[in-house]
Amino acid sequence: MTVAETLISSRANARVKQLRAAFAGNARLSDGLSAIEGEHLLEEAVRSAIALKMVFVSERRPIPRGLPHGVEVLRVTDDVFASAVETQSPQGIAALLAPPVHHLDDVLEGPKPLLVIACGLQDPGNLGTLVRSAEAFEAAGVLTTPGTVSAWNQKALRASVGSVFRVPVVPATAEEIAGLKRRGVRLLAAVGAQDAGVEAAQDANLRGACAVMIGNEGAGLSAEWMAIADARVTIPCPGPVESLNAAVAGSLLLYEASRQRAAAGAQR
Repeated sequence: MTVAETLISSRANARVKQLRAAFAGNARLSDGLSAIEGEHLLEEAVRSAIALKMVFVSERRPIPRGLPHGVEVLRVTDDVFASAVETQSPQGIAALLAPPVHHLDDVLEGPKPLLVIACGLQDPGNLGTLVRSAEAFEAAGVLTTPGTVSAWNQKALRASVGSVFRVPVVPATAEEIAGLKRRGVRLLAAVGAQDAGVEAAQDANLRGACAVMIGNEGAGLSAEWMAIADARVTIPCPGPVESLNAAVAGSLLLYEASRQRAAAGAQR
């Protein structure tokens, strides 16, 4: 790694401005780079071989160990660091990185891929949790439709706890989602138990190639998504609730798919 000798004390420094733009989600001003904050996310990025461009360390923090060779480390004053990041209690470590780029074919390589489709999710915590669950239950990837929050949103990043560095997150159009059916992937709409023609998750066949469609937190799945679904699945709830949180519902369906696949493998 290369450590800058001069302590940066100006909020107008070009690299500090680039970091600030990345935290704000301004891809143009950040040159397409994304930002992360905190020692844990930095460790996860290094472990996942993510392309780090710069690491920013406040004057009160030691330089992290194990950084890849060639990464530039910039020392900044505490107040300049605080001006660039989003958290109210900065941890003193941040980085700019090149987010990995994935394509639809990347998540369809296996014989029976398990996918999650985020259809207009707007809560970054829900999306990040789904990405985390996708890794936990060995899903091939997460597809995001137009209107879904970015997986590189700061809250989504924190909710994924680093899984976003390893799980392919692929933007997909409605046409591409519908095209999955021609490639042998069943589209399963996650709905509430009160909907008609619904299968309980444990009764649905989740062992083959399938994609679980999770709708918007407030409106659920639109008529457009429901029209292309091959089946509707729900998670039976004995308690008096109408529906589950989007991330909880998606995670439980991924667990059920993982359970069925493990059981099928044990039988073979």
